[in-house]
Amino acid sequence: MTDPLPAPGPLDDLTAFHRLAAERLAGFEHTTVPDAPGLRRAGVVLCAVEDGGVPSVILIKRAYRGRNAGQWGLPGGRLEDGETAEEAALRELREEIGLAAGPGDVVGRLDDFPAASGFAITPIVVVLDDPGPLAPNPDEVHSVHYTSLRRLADDDTPRWVPLPDGGSLLQMWLAPDWRVHAPTGAMLWQFREVVLLGRRARVADFAQPDWTRN
Repeated sequence: MTDPLPAPGPLDDLTAFHRLAAERLAGFEHTTVPDAPGLRRAGVVLCAVEDGGVPSVILIKRAYRGRNAGQWGLPGGRLEDGETAEEAALRELREEIGLAAGPGDVVGRLDDFPAASGFAITPIVVVLDDPGPLAPNPDEVHSVHYTSLRRLADDDTPRWVPLPDGGSLLQMWLAPDWRVHAPTGAMLWQFREVVLLGRRARVADFAQPDWTRN
């Protein structure tokens, strides 16, 4: 008699990941950047879906025009009048790549990230079991990409580059030619640490490359 196969783990099964993410984010006390003169707010989505049967997070490369031209990012954008960060993030997810998500698909949020561009960015974590087809908006999105939960959790994904001032710059190496810096890299790193690995982690003081100030 053979032993039963082990149940799929949360890095390999979206349903298991959904349960784990909800549990860990329920116990995570996120930080919020306080209001201040000139501060603008944005919401982005860390959207977990299956890509070829592999649980993954969606990233985009922004269109080569306008704000953040050609940069790696998460679906999202600035809050409109009267919106919450969650409402803005879900609206932008639909407008930018055509995926519809509602409050019931939200499993939690991470820390606000104070971007050098003057935005406080709120990351909303969403799990979509049946996202439907993508419909990227070419005015805002150059291309859509997936990074697996396993890749995010790998030991060699986060790398730290020394800076002249003695600090260090995070690079999330999602593929040999795919490096993501803060702010997006910082939010991916906190997602990895808090949700995937169950560690306490903060990112507000992470260094940002000068070109992310635009």
